[in-house]
Amino acid sequence: MNRNPTGQQAGVVVMVRGSVVDLRFDGGLPDIHSMLRAGNDGGVVIEVLAQRDARHVRGIALTPTQGLARGMAVEDTGGPLQAPVGKPILSRMFDVFGNTIDGEPALDGVQWRSVHRAPPPLVRRSTKSEIFETGIKAIDVLTPLERGGKAGLFGGAGVGKTVLLTEMIHNMVGHQEGVSIFCGIGERSREGEELYREMKAAGVLPHMVMIFAQMNEPPGARFRVGHAALTMAEYFRDDEQRDVLLLVDNIFRFIQAGAEVSGLMGQMPSRLGYQPTLGTELASLEERIANTDSGAITSIQAVYVPADDFTDPAAVHTFSHLSASIVLSRKRASEGLFPAIDPLQSSSKMVTPGIVGERHYTLAQAIRRTLAQYAELKDIIAMLGLEQLSPEDRKVVARARRLERFLTQPFFTTEQFTSLTGKLVSLHDALDGCERILADEFEDLPERALYMIGAVDEARAKAKAKAKSRPEPTPQPAKEDAHALDDA
Repeated sequence: MNRNPTGQQAGVVVMVRGSVVDLRFDGGLPDIHSMLRAGNDGGVVIEVLAQRDARHVRGIALTPTQGLARGMAVEDTGGPLQAPVGKPILSRMFDVFGNTIDGEPALDGVQWRSVHRAPPPLVRRSTKSEIFETGIKAIDVLTPLERGGKAGLFGGAGVGKTVLLTEMIHNMVGHQEGVSIFCGIGERSREGEELYREMKAAGVLPHMVMIFAQMNEPPGARFRVGHAALTMAEYFRDDEQRDVLLLVDNIFRFIQAGAEVSGLMGQMPSRLGYQPTLGTELASLEERIANTDSGAITSIQAVYVPADDFTDPAAVHTFSHLSASIVLSRKRASEGLFPAIDPLQSSSKMVTPGIVGERHYTLAQAIRRTLAQYAELKDIIAMLGLEQLSPEDRKVVARARRLERFLTQPFFTTEQFTSLTGKLVSLHDALDGCERILADEFEDLPERALYMIGAVDEARAKAKAKAKSRPEPTPQPAKEDAHALDDA
């Protein structure tokens, strides 16, 4: 909300239809994207989206329109929607207008900036492709993120999406010394409250900002909250020259809110009922997420795919902006393989020899090949048993199962639940571990020694500690492996 109204001429409400409000101004018309206030005490906030003729404008209400009636006076604030920026916004939670909603004291000493900002010009953008290290083995090795890029996170309820986001925020704060911004578009109020509580308990709140437009809010508010979050992110990138991790949940709800606004404004719908300006609206948001000479905004966006149809216009337009796709698997989560990232469905444009290097590229391909061969052999193992495989196939199975367990990792944000100390693993250590497992260096160790560890050298220490604490009789390898496979 504009905090410095200029007291321009007043207008009059001439029509109210849901969230759409038509207004008459006898003087000059307010600019497109201007914020207007109407109703008792200016409680209804309207954004101008169209100038219909010389005296009338049409706007969309960002607040409920109950109590608004024809003939009511409207005040032009003289500016667009604004978002608060500055160091005081850290550790706070906001709504789309920049009002705090965390029950803490009001903000003091912040600047206000328009949420409508142009993407950084090409001359300021960095042309170098850099890896954004997360400290999470499964991501850094197989689906590396791009610094200043956009990654899509695909996952249903209960597969560890929030935990993964929380861990990335923790690692961003400790490892990258950056700022994290969480933008909830169409979030359930329960999800927002739970996330705030979890972030506070994990100790990462002092280095992050949260902004929400809840599911029950008008489409105009849900449509603008992403722009407000990006304005905050751009302040930390450009003014403080810090790297920013922007988490968006859910980008599909931004498109959905845009479709609602478009329909309410009377625009002709496009294919499958989406707004005709879908590509432009999404690009206006996504293109502001960029790597510049002063810092980078790296974004991880939860993506809902309608009816699992990847040809849906919302999914197609979103994919065109993503540099990496991280798919979470419910099957892997049920097996206890956390983070439950499916290595065969996940992908990244960064995995090329020219960006990650020849060694990393070759290793990533070898890991995928090994895991794909294991996936093909699972049916044979289930029907005939491990004993019926050739010696070479048995080696592939052993490598794949050790790789799967090595790519699990204890998280800092789950220490209170798992009693396991969180691990931050460098890309060098993660690649080294995968390379040594593929070379069969750890074939003498039980698979469980590689489960939930950091660097691969911890496996031998873990195996020794287990052997000392609970000596076990030597099992028959074939049967033990067969039972383990049946359990998996």
